[in-house]
Amino acid sequence: MSEIPMSSVAVFSPQNRDWKSVVSESFRDLDALLEFCEIDGLRTEIQANQEFTFRVTRYFASLIEKGNALDPLLLQVLPDAYELQMVDGYSEDAVGDRLSMPLPGLIHKYHGRVLLTLTGACAIHCRYCFRRHYPYSESNTDYCVNSEVVKYLSRHTEVNEVILSGGDPLMLSDQKLANLVTSLNQVPHIRSLRIHSRVLSVLPERVTQGLINTLHQFRGRVVFVTHINHPKEISEPNQTAFHLLSQQGYRLFNQSVLLKRVNDSPQTLAELSNKLFESHIIPYYLHRLDKVQGAAHFDLTAEESCRIYKQLRNRLPGYLLPAMVEELPGRASKTPVLCD
Repeated sequence: MSEIPMSSVAVFSPQNRDWKSVVSESFRDLDALLEFCEIDGLRTEIQANQEFTFRVTRYFASLIEKGNALDPLLLQVLPDAYELQMVDGYSEDAVGDRLSMPLPGLIHKYHGRVLLTLTGACAIHCRYCFRRHYPYSESNTDYCVNSEVVKYLSRHTEVNEVILSGGDPLMLSDQKLANLVTSLNQVPHIRSLRIHSRVLSVLPERVTQGLINTLHQFRGRVVFVTHINHPKEISEPNQTAFHLLSQQGYRLFNQSVLLKRVNDSPQTLAELSNKLFESHIIPYYLHRLDKVQGAAHFDLTAEESCRIYKQLRNRLPGYLLPAMVEELPGRASKTPVLCD
């Protein structure tokens, strides 16, 4: 799609509301969410695990089917007593982040790219989060022009891409993102900025003219990776946001997590791929669950995962088929899940 000049784009902002104000109105109380969703009978069974806090945007909550305690969107954010069980084979650092952190908040696992955990804040707290135990308080990233992070990037000339993650990097203000962009622009071999964000789908108000202006300051290419697990998560408001980013020339990709009871059927995943494509997003990765303590109840066996994926492969053209992968500590890249 050809790029449209910024001046001609009417950036989406429902009711012209500031996105930070919208975040402040998120559900932080489980009972309030269940009342909003008209769901009774769950309070005693699953009263929230306070170790991993609870947050759901009102936009995401509006997509949950009223009265349906098994709604696949609700299940992604619903605290469960299973989170408190210790399960063999699951750890607090499921993907080896801490083993690959030469500086606080800078993760360097793979050749040619580094990842910055800019914040621990998220607009929504997914119960399967692989960084639910991540030491954010010990991993504050200093990214000013003379910071150790920028010095590290300057020394490592093989690094050509910086990935922004968290938490969610779009929970930072435009000014903080602009400061980071200014710093990255000082490193000539950084040619790509990749932004991994759940915010784009659960808080579409975040796509503002200010954000677009900030990203246009980066002298290289900007790529977005969304995180959408179910076709019900895509509706007109976030489709509008995706479309606006696409109009600006940004590439959008999606990575999903294969989750028990949420999207563990080829029909659901095929519908998701088609709906992503209609929303200007390329299906990119389908992750097997990272084996983090507290999320084992979302996991599927390798056999179940491959059965679903082989059926999905038969339903989709190649350009709509995400690669099924898993992230294993110590590996030099994502590991393809072979299902032949």
